[in-house]
Amino acid sequence: MEIFDNDLNAEVIGFGALNVDKLYSVGSIASADEESFIKSETDTPGGSAANTVVGLARLGLDTSIIGKIAEDEDGDLIEYNLAVNGVYTNNLIYSETGSTGKCLGFVDGEGERCLYIDPGVNDEIKIGEINLLNIMNCRIMHYTSFVGESFRTQIELLEKLSPQTVLSFDPGMLYVQKGFDELKPILDRTDILLINESELRLLCNNNDVSVQELAIEFLDLGIETVVVKQGSEGVYATNGTEECLVEAFKAEVVDTTGAGDSFNSGFLYAYLKGYKLEQSCRIANWVASKSIEGFGMEKFPSLKDLEDFF
Repeated sequence: MEIFDNDLNAEVIGFGALNVDKLYSVGSIASADEESFIKSETDTPGGSAANTVVGLARLGLDTSIIGKIAEDEDGDLIEYNLAVNGVYTNNLIYSETGSTGKCLGFVDGEGERCLYIDPGVNDEIKIGEINLLNIMNCRIMHYTSFVGESFRTQIELLEKLSPQTVLSFDPGMLYVQKGFDELKPILDRTDILLINESELRLLCNNNDVSVQELAIEFLDLGIETVVVKQGSEGVYATNGTEECLVEAFKAEVVDTTGAGDSFNSGFLYAYLKGYKLEQSCRIANWVASKSIEGFGMEKFPSLKDLEDFF
C-alpha cells in the first residue's frame, strides 16, 4: 500500500465519517413486523465524504480526507482503499481503541436501500487532532455528516479555513434532522450546497412551494450555488445568475448507495474545471448514473471514461 507524504497538498479535502459499508442484497426491504431474506453480502469501504473524494481522485484530482479509523480490519480496509484509489492518507486520524465505523445497508432488486449506522470512533474527532497545515491550501473543503460530536469539530474548523477555500456541504438526512438553527453555522460559511429534494423540504419545513423557491431562499443566505438532487428526475441548480433543470441519464440500477456522493464528485470536478452550471450538472448526473450500475464504488468512472463520453 502506498502511503502519501505529509507535505502533499490536496485540491479537495473531505471531512466526514469513514465507514465500511456492509451491503446486503435482499429479496425486499422489510418494514415493521415483516421478514425478508439475504441473497448476498459485500463489504465495501465507504462514507459519504470518502466516496466523493475517491470519485474525484478517479477523475484526476488530488484529494484527501479528514476522518478517524481504529486499528482493526475495517480500518485497514478503509486506509487501503483510499491509498489504492490515489487519495492522500495524510489527514487520517488513528485511534488505538474502539472500532472503525460501519454502515449496514440492505439493497433490494430495484436498487432501493435502507441504512443503519454504527459510528464507532468517527465521533471522537477533536480539533487538536487535525493537522491545520495540511488544509491551508485546499481549494475545496467538502463537509458531510457524522452521527455525534464530531459535528462540533466541523464547526470549530470553519474559522481555521482559508477565506479562499470553497466550502461545499452535503448535509444528508442525519444533519437535516438537526434542524436549520443547528446547521446555521455551517450554512453561513457554505459556498456550494449539495442537497436532495426531501432533505431540502425537511430543512425548510415546507412542502408547499417549488424547489426553485426554496433554493432561492438559500441564495439569500449568502450561499453561492444551490444544487438540489432529485434522483431519477434529475437535478435543479441555481447560482443567482444561472439556473438549470437537467434530466438524469438512464442506467441499469444495481445499488443506489453512493449515487449522491458520486454526483458530488462529478459536480465538484466540473466546478473546479470552470464549467458552467448546466454542464456541471450534466457531468454530475452522468457520473452518478455510472456509479449506480455496481455496488459501492466499483463503477465510479475514471477521467478517461468521462472524456470518452463527453
